[in-house]
Amino acid sequence: MEIKVAGYNIDNEIIDSFKEFAGKLKLFRELKDDEMNHEILNEIVKSVSKLPNKDEITPETISAAYARISRDSRPVYELRRESRKEVERSRKSSRSIIFNMGHSSVAEHAVFNFDIINISRLAAEFLQRHRLCSFTEKSQRYIKFDDDFIVPEEIKGTKAETIFLKAIKKQNDCYHELFDGLMRYYKGSRKDLASESKGLSVLEGMAKEDARYVTSLAVSTQMGATMNARNLENIISRSAGNKLNEIRLMGKLLYEKIKGIAPSLIKYTESTKYGSRTNKNIIENALPAYNIEGYGSVASKPDEDVRLVKYDADSDIKIAASLLFAGSACDYMTCENKARDLSDKEKKDLFQESLRHIQQYDHVLRAYENSEFLYEMIVSASCFAQLKRHRMATILVQDYDPSLNYTMPPAIFKAKLEKPFREVMAATSRACYNIKNYCPEACLYVLANANRRRVLLKVNARESYHISRLREDEHAQWDIRDKAGKMMHLASAVAPLTFMLSGGKNVFSEKHVRLYGNETRTV
Repeated sequence: MEIKVAGYNIDNEIIDSFKEFAGKLKLFRELKDDEMNHEILNEIVKSVSKLPNKDEITPETISAAYARISRDSRPVYELRRESRKEVERSRKSSRSIIFNMGHSSVAEHAVFNFDIINISRLAAEFLQRHRLCSFTEKSQRYIKFDDDFIVPEEIKGTKAETIFLKAIKKQNDCYHELFDGLMRYYKGSRKDLASESKGLSVLEGMAKEDARYVTSLAVSTQMGATMNARNLENIISRSAGNKLNEIRLMGKLLYEKIKGIAPSLIKYTESTKYGSRTNKNIIENALPAYNIEGYGSVASKPDEDVRLVKYDADSDIKIAASLLFAGSACDYMTCENKARDLSDKEKKDLFQESLRHIQQYDHVLRAYENSEFLYEMIVSASCFAQLKRHRMATILVQDYDPSLNYTMPPAIFKAKLEKPFREVMAATSRACYNIKNYCPEACLYVLANANRRRVLLKVNARESYHISRLREDEHAQWDIRDKAGKMMHLASAVAPLTFMLSGGKNVFSEKHVRLYGNETRTV
């Protein structure tokens, strides 16, 4: 594992001073020997004198300056200059304001960029669950897998390591077999694309996309990550209490990389009992006492992969009331009563007005956030990798579970590659159960992208539109497109007005014309 600080925000006046020096230095380099004079040298010396000392080059000075805004009437740029002049005093002030007074949002003004290299897909899932950060990850959809994987520290030198390595080799060998077989299938079935280099590239992407379903969660990946100091502290603290060595190490490295840069903004780096023990206590103590496994309910089945388990029965009314509230001077209950009294046509007209000028890249109005939908889903690791990117949702997950079967790409069946795929998935399940006997905390590493987990997803109607527009689009990956389509089918059935313009980008224009005719849409 390797973590590098790729960058962080510093005061713009510091950036300007370096720009000025760089400009003078460029002029100096372009001078000929006979053009040298004291005036030019003095200009360079003067620009050097304006450069900051190393202690000033920290995001802490911005955080400290902004922390004083509420109690100091001076212009913000003066507060920034003062913070840079007395960095230690600024750090002391930040510590007091953030940690003693509890104004943690001050730490959000400091932002860090990280290169995170050679971590497992399992560790990447942990990191990316932190929804107020930004991540861009290497994609197995576009980059051919090269047999790179990490061996968990927990199993090194144990009997589980042999089981693990044998299973990973089977998976990796099968990946290459599937890729080659899928390429043969696509070249034969899609001759229109196979005849040109650009089309061939598309076919290769499709083959990579489906072959990766047999690769494991131990496959190494890399990403660029951006996070503010408050969220970084949260990640470091949660990492410290994780059961996996790899994740604990990742938290330590993140802290080591920034503690010298911004020592006043990160304090709580150890795991809390609440964070590390609560779920474990529920599993160990509460669940056996409640006998939840034997409790009568309508449980979802592995082949019932999307269920709408809870929703606002009056979703259309709630959003109509919210639209009226936002456009009037009335209290909410007056607006809701009015919404209930509207005729079907009047309600439809109201919703159509709220969407009339929308473009395919626009977010629907915030009024659409006032209705929520709760889904229980069974998704593959490949599908979850995309689902978890929707950070405005509430996502709860269970561990990957081989008993939930697995997802096989339809192209695998069409290409007559079903047998090697199923053989490897059966071997993967056996390996997971065998490793669990020796090292239960690390058994999930061996599971594949095709393996499934149960997910509870809560989204409001506004985020539902975003999911629909992005994931139902014809260019979306088939697995997430399938789940998004099922979600929206269920939601549209209970809230038809709310979702009258849902759908992928590729059908947006057609749906808009159907609703409004050929009238010009304003930008």
